[in-house]
Amino acid sequence: MENERTVADYVAEAQQRIADACTRARRQADEVEIIGVTKTFGPNVVEEAMQAGLRKLGENRVQEAAAKIPECPSGPEWHLIGHLQRNKVRQALELFSVLHAVDSIRLLDQIEHVAQEAGHQPRILLEINVSGEASKFGLRPNDVPAVIERTLQARSVTLVGLMTMAPFVPEPEMARPVFAKLRECRDKWQTDFGIGLPHLSMGMSNDFEIAVEEGATWVRLGTILFGHRPKWATMLRESVDEET
Repeated sequence: MENERTVADYVAEAQQRIADACTRARRQADEVEIIGVTKTFGPNVVEEAMQAGLRKLGENRVQEAAAKIPECPSGPEWHLIGHLQRNKVRQALELFSVLHAVDSIRLLDQIEHVAQEAGHQPRILLEINVSGEASKFGLRPNDVPAVIERTLQARSVTLVGLMTMAPFVPEPEMARPVFAKLRECRDKWQTDFGIGLPHLSMGMSNDFEIAVEEGATWVRLGTILFGHRPKWATMLRESVDEET
């Protein structure tokens, strides 16, 4: 009987697809890292992900992460990739090193306040609503310069890049303009402010190769690595309901 495929097999396959996309874009494969999205999966999957070589793992919700991370092996760098409510900032900073979805000055100010008070040094990305979809979180590109100005005044928060969510489209190629626009915005703001924004967090299981071709440095992969999401526990379903 054929051996069942493992998380390590799927990670290796994704890494090869990233390498191929980098070749097409004349990039180096080591410029791109996978963030393994473990939302709704338990600590056993986290352990498999680490055994497969993943060192950056992402969660969407603070409450689920608070229940899960203490039960997981130590070692991974945890990224919060989902929307963050201001009343969850203190808890988020206890759990995560990197926050991908800072989408307002009010949230930025709350992160800076709590980080200073608690002695944290979080790295953040600004979430940009490039597509303009009303259903998505994120800053409008025209509003970003004011937020960058505020981050430059912060003492405890370090801005390291930008993040976006592409629309759900039938063909991955249709997401290319969104990824290209985020890269163009990044390049402009780096020049305008004389700063480095090294990370572009964009691309998920259905469109990550296009994102890599357009400059992604962090791709957020869940389904293609771990399969369809299970219900880890009833308590996690309740946590999701609380934060929705």
